[in-house]
Amino acid sequence: MSHRRWNLYCFPYAGGSSAIYSGWKKQLDKDIELVAVELAGRGKRIYEPLYNSIDEAVEDVYKVLKNDLNGSPFGFFGHSMGGIIAFELAHKLRKMNLKQPNVIFFSGRGAPHVPKSDDKEIYHKLPDDKFREKILDLGGTPKEFFEHPELLEVLLPMLKSDFKIAETFSSSAEITPFDYDINVLIGKEEDVTAEQMHGWKEHTSRICTMYYFEGGHFFINEEMEKVVDIVNNTVKQLKKVPRSQLFQR
Repeated sequence: MSHRRWNLYCFPYAGGSSAIYSGWKKQLDKDIELVAVELAGRGKRIYEPLYNSIDEAVEDVYKVLKNDLNGSPFGFFGHSMGGIIAFELAHKLRKMNLKQPNVIFFSGRGAPHVPKSDDKEIYHKLPDDKFREKILDLGGTPKEFFEHPELLEVLLPMLKSDFKIAETFSSSAEITPFDYDINVLIGKEEDVTAEQMHGWKEHTSRICTMYYFEGGHFFINEEMEKVVDIVNNTVKQLKKVPRSQLFQR
């Protein structure tokens, strides 16, 4: 039982590709299979059209993954925009009465039902120059990308599209809690309120565990080893659950 295989499906933040998780492979326990999900319009899918909404992204990701989700036990990890995709995909699987994840890690994102403050700036509506400044301030995107016109020509539309679908996303008014644990990871310097963070507790009937990291929104890169340790330890605990229970969900 200790060698039971687990799949961990990881979803990137706005402007990110599957490559943001490449450093995880060496540190993840050998029984955890990293599946870094490539979204349309980046990486190997660079020439595919960008999404117009989170619903489009979720439908696309579902089509890519649906044949893989019926095998090994699995979990989702999503940072920022990736957290929304993981959240909505999990709801889609449940509505379709399909196999559920055994845990979800929501990283760098407040609970979807808690409104953002009215004075929070909407990035995707900013002029290109101002938008670039804000993205550089956030971190996560190398400065060099903005110094090469040929890269910027590809990166800027993708970033604006990602921010648009993330910033215009709104969850359904009704909260239907998941029947499995969720873990919430957040940077201490993030622009997220306590209400937004603790709101995640309403989205599970099981255990919601909070983890705080030094740094801002991109702590996921700066604190990679600590983040992966949390994933490893969480999966170790879940692997103690009898196999029959894992496959019933």
